[in-house]
Amino acid sequence: MAAMNHRVVTVFGGTGFLGRRVVRHLRDGEFFVRIASRHPERAKKLFGSDDPQLQSVEANIHDERAIADALAGAHGVVNSVSLYVEQGQETFHSVHVESARRVAAQAHRAGVERLAHISGIGSDVASPSLYIRKRGEGELVVRAAFAEATIIRPAVMFGPDDAFLTIVLKLLRRLPIYPMFGRGLTRLQPAYVGDVAEATARALQGTETHAITYECGGPRVYSYKEFLRAVAHEAGLKPNLIPIPFAAWHALAWFAEMLPSPPVTRNQVELMQVDNVSSPEMPGFGELGISPYSVEEMLQEILWDH
Repeated sequence: MAAMNHRVVTVFGGTGFLGRRVVRHLRDGEFFVRIASRHPERAKKLFGSDDPQLQSVEANIHDERAIADALAGAHGVVNSVSLYVEQGQETFHSVHVESARRVAAQAHRAGVERLAHISGIGSDVASPSLYIRKRGEGELVVRAAFAEATIIRPAVMFGPDDAFLTIVLKLLRRLPIYPMFGRGLTRLQPAYVGDVAEATARALQGTETHAITYECGGPRVYSYKEFLRAVAHEAGLKPNLIPIPFAAWHALAWFAEMLPSPPVTRNQVELMQVDNVSSPEMPGFGELGISPYSVEEMLQEILWDH
């Protein structure tokens, strides 16, 4: 095994929406970052191939050996792999539970000192939603395998090229009548993806050595309806918001999931039925010294991109 390097951090899912930003923050913190993903060529496209602080390795999180190789000599590890739509062998259980356990167990075995596991606000083993339940189970198996693991639970994340705010914006622009999830009363606390990435990097660099869970929610809590109005206002739009019962959304999502890239999934509908707000009792951005960006601040940048 390679000698332990106190500056090496392996990031699983380092080419994803959050993962690639975690890589950049760690890189800026002068870590040597090993980007472990199934598509190493994607990492080379994203980060270039000439940065001596970055190494791209092929690693499938379903493969014990590949995980062990990716962790050899590492001081820290971030698991930011996630799944939003089940496809064949890729299930919420196989990714959020089995693979999460595999990464944590291999990290423990390799003598890795720090592990940050990305979960989500509201993760709960008792939830009726399979996705939320598996996220909750994932946290438990990670802590069982690596007792001092740091768990990061972001609220719904937004940022350029996200699957949330940019889609809302696109639909608000195109649809004369905007169909809301239920009556638009679900509470959200959207977090900027760059802030969550910085929180992850800081948690990994911090002096906390005991198990800790951070809940990272943005600076403002909205009802879904308020959120839509705020986004529309920033974009100079005046949408007609129409409530649509959740039962109708579930039926629509069931059909949509038959499409190659479904515009809405049952998992998304289930997530929109529960509040996504950080607990005031839990440490979060403040404890990590981060002042999170608001949707309104970042929206101008996203509008500019579009």
